[in-house]
Amino acid sequence: MRFLSRFVHSLSNRRAAVPARKMPAFVLAAALLLSLTGCGAGSSATSSSASSDAKAGDAHFPTVAVMLDWTANTNHIGVFVAQKRGFYRLAGVNVQILPTSTAGAERAVETGVADLGFTTLSNVAAADARGSHLRMVFDLVQKPIARWCALASRTDIRSPKDFSGKTFVSFGSAEQTAVVRQMIAHDGGKPTFSTATSGTSTFDTLAAGKGDFAGFYDTWEGVRSRMDGPRLRCYEAGDYGVPGNPDQVGLAVKTSWAASHKKTLSRFITATQKGYRWALAHPDKAAKILVEESSGSGISQKLAQDSMKRIVEKKYWGDSSKIGTTDFAQAQEYLDFLAKAGVYSAKSGGNGKAPQARSLATDAYLEKTR
Repeated sequence: MRFLSRFVHSLSNRRAAVPARKMPAFVLAAALLLSLTGCGAGSSATSSSASSDAKAGDAHFPTVAVMLDWTANTNHIGVFVAQKRGFYRLAGVNVQILPTSTAGAERAVETGVADLGFTTLSNVAAADARGSHLRMVFDLVQKPIARWCALASRTDIRSPKDFSGKTFVSFGSAEQTAVVRQMIAHDGGKPTFSTATSGTSTFDTLAAGKGDFAGFYDTWEGVRSRMDGPRLRCYEAGDYGVPGNPDQVGLAVKTSWAASHKKTLSRFITATQKGYRWALAHPDKAAKILVEESSGSGISQKLAQDSMKRIVEKKYWGDSSKIGTTDFAQAQEYLDFLAKAGVYSAKSGGNGKAPQARSLATDAYLEKTR
């Protein structure tokens, strides 16, 4: 989640690990995912893909610029697959993949730097509460993937109540604070804690004793932890009173651009769906495409393959027919929770009202489910 999502992923030990992209909601301003290491790596990771697509595309096709929310990872794999396998060209669009920006993908989409950007629904809500006009048009993650973790070696942290009085490694945001407080209180602890900013790697920050717990994605940092360590002890927010799905990660667009580019957007989304469906059906081959097409990111083949294996096994994207769809009920439950916690209060830059999921997301551009 940028929210937690913006809990920065740590692609390799060079990266920070905060569930990633929930940035705006969490880190909208901090561009959380950004901090991760990554702008430079992101740039080299995607520039070759963008140029190869341009060469292979047709000059008369419209070009769609897509901004990543962090260094390339399996959340983005369907876009790389659709580009590599020619799904976009067959749909009649050229696609340019842009590395993440320090201002955040939401800001890039709002200002026209990108046509679409990877983000979370809660980040869209946070951005729109501050006056943006964004809408989620492709919602990938159907089940929560964020986890709140401490190093397994920390014998004093056995459940979220033990986060009380500890130091949370984060970028600081009303959303993150609301979630962690709820988890601690639900578990019987006093919901107070301090915060510390991660260095180049959240794993290293925890190991150095500069923080006690942090947010990670099960599909990325969790996989890396199981592969190479350090081992983590993790908790899911939904088990501790946080309702809905905080991790609705996908693609957002500016409403005015969508209105004036309906056919192009529909063609792009249909081809993107096809890319993610293909990745689900061929996870190892899709992982290979991700590694090859984002070579500058330094992703290992094993990390990409194990991440896809985790996604398939846990059904984080749902089944093939669900790819890209929004679960509006889960989305609204989570947004209502955040509103009750004061995330959208005037003090936090909102109007005090709970954002409405059906105003923030749409399935209108998706291919009809089979």
